[in-house]
Order: sequence, then C-alpha cells, then structure tokens
Amino acid sequence: MADIDASPRIWFITGTSTGIGRALTELVLEKGERVVATARTPSALDDLGKIHPPTRLLLLRLDVTQPEQIVEAFARAKAAFGRIDVVVNNAGWGDLGEIEAMDEERGRGLLETNFWGALHVSKEAIRFFRDENVPGVGGRLLQMSSYLGLAGFPAAGYYVASKFALEGMTESLAAEIDPAWNIKITLLEPGWIRSAITSNIVWPPAHPAYIANAGLPTSVMRNGTFDNLVTWKSARRSAELFYKTTSLPEPPLHLVVGKDAIEATRKKIASLTEVVDTYESWSEGLEE
Repeated sequence: MADIDASPRIWFITGTSTGIGRALTELVLEKGERVVATARTPSALDDLGKIHPPTRLLLLRLDVTQPEQIVEAFARAKAAFGRIDVVVNNAGWGDLGEIEAMDEERGRGLLETNFWGALHVSKEAIRFFRDENVPGVGGRLLQMSSYLGLAGFPAAGYYVASKFALEGMTESLAAEIDPAWNIKITLLEPGWIRSAITSNIVWPPAHPAYIANAGLPTSVMRNGTFDNLVTWKSARRSAELFYKTTSLPEPPLHLVVGKDAIEATRKKIASLTEVVDTYESWSEGLEE
C-alpha cells in the first residue's frame, strides 16, 4: 500500500459516470477527501482522472450485477487506500411504462441492478467495515433509494418494486448488525433528480387496454412531456445534502428530501394511518 496521508476519508461510490454519482464524486474531491469511483464505463470520468492523481481518485470498472467484480473492487480500494469510510450504493437505472406494457426480461434486468446489485454491494460494505477496517471504526453506508421506494407511482412499477425491495432489505440489515461494529446506514429517498436515468428513458408501446381512456395517469404522461409532470432537483445540491448526512453522529435510517418526496411520503403515511385506524377492530380476537 502506498504511503499516503490517512486523515481524509475514503469514499467508495458506485454508478459515478453521470447524475448524482458524478456530482457526489466531484463534491467529495472538492472537500479534499479521496474517492474510489466505480462505473461500468469509468472512462466517463477521465476528465477527473486528469485533474486528480491516483492517490486521491481511483477509477474502477464495476458492473454491480457481477458479485466477483464487487469483491475485487473493494480489494483494490483497500490496496490503494488501506480502508473505506463511506460506501455509496448508487448504481441503478429505470424505465417507464405500464406494468402490462413493460418487457419482463428488461424488468428482471432492472431488479438485477437496482436490488441484487445493491444487495451484494451492501454485504461487501458491511463485511469490509467490520473485518477490514480497524475494529470499531466501522463506516457509513448510504443507500440510493427514492421516495418511490415508499410510495407507488404510475408507469414506474418495476423501478418502484426495485426500490421497495432495497428499502425492506436495508431496514432488515440495519436491524441485524451489531452496534459494536459502528456501522451507520441511511436510505436516501429523494424526489426526481435529473440524470441520465431520467433523460434516456424510452416508453414501450402502450398496452391497448390503456389507450382508450385519455384520463388515465399513464395516458397523461405519454401524451405530455415528463418535464411538465415532475419538478427536477439539482444533482449537485442533492449531493451536498447527502454528503452532510455523513457528518451526523447518529444519521437517520430514512432521509426523505425534496418537496415532492415529502408530500408523497406524508400522503402515504396518512393513507396507511387512516386504513389502520378504520380496520383496527378487525384484529380483535385473532389470537389463539
């Protein structure tokens, strides 16, 4: 391992070629910290590689759907920097379309990246924080979820499913780990952030049953432009908020950010509360 200053934190970020991953990588470097930036096409960050030496920025090719590549990337991070302080589980992609219109194989591929890929990165991050870092030092794991991991959204069924799965897995993981390991986990649940994921979406042909009613949510979305339907958030300003969470002594497990995300989450909570209160009496007498 190279003889380098060990004081700045070491970040391991997946999905750094565009969007929030790229913005967070740039921000962390500006803060004087070190980054292991991974992407399926790391050449997209060659401009940053020309500015920052390998002792500050390590660019690695990583497809999170390949578990052996994840293990190798963490090993290379340790060889370069000796430890990892923050892991950002950011790699992912999305599609739009009615569930009946979406290609199922493409949906399986989305889940393979957004859920299984994130799961394998999470497992390696926990193992690394516990077994590779100095005992008790631990680390921070930031899970790039979405408010769509808390509330459904028309035309985003497969993406929503992947984020619901990430949320459930992460809540379970957080409940399992030993507090002595000093590992802090936060689910980041932003509203719509402009990125390559949202800019490159191509709608599949509509299912015939959904065409007749122009008032259906997905019909409105297909006939308009996505820019008119959502309020975009700045990737840079979002990255600054996510960075801020890593300085909190006791970060929240859930961090909902963006007015759209907060509004949707409050509606979901209110809806669930109303249903639970309305049908609470149905649970009387169920015990054996």
